[in-house]
Amino acid sequence: MFQAFKTSLLVAGLMTLGISSLHARVTRIVIDEVRAVPAATGGAGAIAYEQVAGRAFGELDPKLAQNAIIQDIELAKDADGKVRYMASFVIYKPVDLKQASGLMWHDVPNRGRVFPYAPEEFAMGDIGLASAWQGDNAGATTVKPKATINGLQFLQIPVARQPNGSPVTGRVFARIVNRSGPASAPLLVQTNPVPYQPMSLDTRQSQLVSRGRENMAGEVFDEQVMPASEWAWAKCDAQTPFPGTPDPTQICLKSGFDPKRLYQVTFQARDPYVLGIGFAAWRDVGAFFKQARADDSGTPNPLAGVVRHSIGRGVSQSGNYLRGWLHLGFNQDEVGRQVHDGLWPIIAGRRIALNFRWAQPDGVLELYQAGSEGPQWWLPHPDSVRGLPPAGILDRCTRTQTCPKIIEHFGSAEVWALKLTPEWVGTDAKQDLPLPTNVRRYYIASSNHGGGAGGFDTSLPGVGLPTAGPMCPGNNFGQAVLPANPVPHKETVNALRVHFRQWVMKGVEPPPSRYPLLSRNELALAEKTALGFPTLPGLRSTIPERDFIMPVHDYDWGPDFNALDGTGIPTLAPPRIKQVLTMLAPKVDADGNELGGVPVVLLDAPLGTYLGWNVTAGGDKPFHQGEICNYVGGMVPFARTRAQRLAQSDSRLSLEERYGSHEGYVTAVRLATERAKQAGFLLPEDAKNLVEAAQRSQVLR
Repeated sequence: MFQAFKTSLLVAGLMTLGISSLHARVTRIVIDEVRAVPAATGGAGAIAYEQVAGRAFGELDPKLAQNAIIQDIELAKDADGKVRYMASFVIYKPVDLKQASGLMWHDVPNRGRVFPYAPEEFAMGDIGLASAWQGDNAGATTVKPKATINGLQFLQIPVARQPNGSPVTGRVFARIVNRSGPASAPLLVQTNPVPYQPMSLDTRQSQLVSRGRENMAGEVFDEQVMPASEWAWAKCDAQTPFPGTPDPTQICLKSGFDPKRLYQVTFQARDPYVLGIGFAAWRDVGAFFKQARADDSGTPNPLAGVVRHSIGRGVSQSGNYLRGWLHLGFNQDEVGRQVHDGLWPIIAGRRIALNFRWAQPDGVLELYQAGSEGPQWWLPHPDSVRGLPPAGILDRCTRTQTCPKIIEHFGSAEVWALKLTPEWVGTDAKQDLPLPTNVRRYYIASSNHGGGAGGFDTSLPGVGLPTAGPMCPGNNFGQAVLPANPVPHKETVNALRVHFRQWVMKGVEPPPSRYPLLSRNELALAEKTALGFPTLPGLRSTIPERDFIMPVHDYDWGPDFNALDGTGIPTLAPPRIKQVLTMLAPKVDADGNELGGVPVVLLDAPLGTYLGWNVTAGGDKPFHQGEICNYVGGMVPFARTRAQRLAQSDSRLSLEERYGSHEGYVTAVRLATERAKQAGFLLPEDAKNLVEAAQRSQVLR
């Protein structure tokens, strides 16, 4: 007891001196670039900002409980027993720190990219920090000599080595799809290279198969093993034909690639990155800039004494990162303090697959990609379907009293393509799971991943609605059939930002959570009949049927993998599919627009059916033809007149039947803005702009 008391006094003394930790900490920062940026608003009282880019050098003690959970951290130690990393960062701050609000947004880069900060944040004097976490050193996240203002963020971390210095090895798999012709194909996860390479270029030590088709249940059709003599680890093209030039990152086929087939290679790799260090590095960089006065050599923290509150924020992949980061306990720093007061995982309903050996953190939703293992919900709940004990994302921070306030918001694309709904109803899909008081959940119905372009002419054929569908994101997935969904997230996010600042800085609670619930009969099995989806013109072959949604697969990664935490060592490559979970989706109204979300003006005054899904076309990338187009939304506009809709056998009322005239539509928009304002999901200035945009629009002109 006395020793613990002495230790607490010592920690308190070090904190007073501005030293960030007794153990693991950022030991040194280097400022690489400083640049002034224009005033935030351009008006009277505007705040002048500057950007600061640099690198943080840190060390971790593997014996600390806060770090011991990192997979393979004991295999990444230097001679003195510490584990070291270097993380880039970029800061946005007022030139005159007296104008700072005291709030810091700590952003998680997405594949190295830093999302632009909102002008409203600059106008309020908020500080922005983005720091690296993705250490696979592949493509966008490749380590650079220096950090730059406009550059991608990077993290330098060690690879795992056996205690005797010998390499760590294991089986890895990668996939190639929608490639054609004689040129070689790189191994990619999304658009970045697979971060592992074969130990040998002898194809007899690897296996390459091709597949004619896969379905959503994970069933494989027409799989063929390719003889070792028919392919090579090599770069080739028409000028340098098979067997090409040896290259461990590409595959060359003797007969060329068939665009109607998928190719999957498994190989023995070495030197796995200890990627879980990315959790600790992001934690420690955030804690340093929030808490410390200077680094160990006396270089001052450019934010020293300014940050009183902080919110961690991530979008899509980086939002999944935040959920995984919190689940594994990283909102507690090395001396036990809470790091961030709030977390905002945006359009992210899963935990990132980062903290296990051979992880591929760029993975999103393709077959055999991890990220849906264990609890995706906040509070402890049984997972009898997968045979896992009751658990929740908040378990560790609850035990250490370091749980932040949380806002999460999603759109429909996260339901259909990013495996969201088990977070709401569990793996058995039989009940609404309760939310804790520190979490708010908001659903933006019938919307794209991240929201669409907004406006009103964007829903009108021949005016602002494209005739061609958008490209399906990812590794050459092709083009969508339907034009893009324009339902925006922008105005909703603007309101949520204000609510979150007030909640964290002043304790003013945001509006109640608002999302589809089983108890309100707003969720159903993800098939046309159960959802009440209408038959729409042009959609007879592309209506969402039972197996259209991207489901959660219960994978068997082998006995050394911990499915509860998503940690350990996968030994099955690819994993075995044990079962496919039941997937629910929001029900829809007579127009096909979803129920149960927050009020959004374009949905309350609709100009068509807005979909969180789209369909992949054929063309030159036919493997996924007719299947869901990743996480792209689509739209089917209303007919202008009753005669036009009857000619198309369209059950949905036409624009004229709904609104009568252009002035009638403007009135509908004005009423919709009032409803959204009263509910707390639309700011007055945004409401005014939407009404003016409706007045300028070509709707029923």
